[in-house]
Amino acid sequence: MLGGGRINLPHDSVAWAPCYIGKDCEIGFGVSIGCLAHVGRDVVLGDEVRIQGGAYVADGTQVGKGVFIGPNATILNDRYPPSRDPEKWEYVTIATGAVIGGSATILPGIHVGSNAVVAAGALLTKDIPANEVWTGNPASFHSTREAYESRRNQE
Repeated sequence: MLGGGRINLPHDSVAWAPCYIGKDCEIGFGVSIGCLAHVGRDVVLGDEVRIQGGAYVADGTQVGKGVFIGPNATILNDRYPPSRDPEKWEYVTIATGAVIGGSATILPGIHVGSNAVVAAGALLTKDIPANEVWTGNPASFHSTREAYESRRNQE
């Protein structure tokens, strides 16, 4: 067989082997987890979440409905690794409809607002509000989600 095998999950969700899904995760309806993705313990994935191959989603991350997490994106929870102390961890929250671009990194404790976009390769060091697009290292405001969608639909 070329590539990974399909793993059927509850709620019409799917993962592609090999990948890691930690214990006590909540996985919504219609979720897709790509090959080589790591989804840590106690992660909540809302309905219709898409996690591309190679992404790392740290323990305790909360992901809202319809979120897209691009390939090799990294979502962290430990500001002083390796603390090995969950009491010190700061969990990331990604609200409904957000997009996390490929190879983007989100530092611990960050909140990504609904329908926000973190561009490919961006380093997100602070919370971003709903409906904004942030790019760069460190990430900063680039445009509104409306402008992003307008450009995306023209190409």
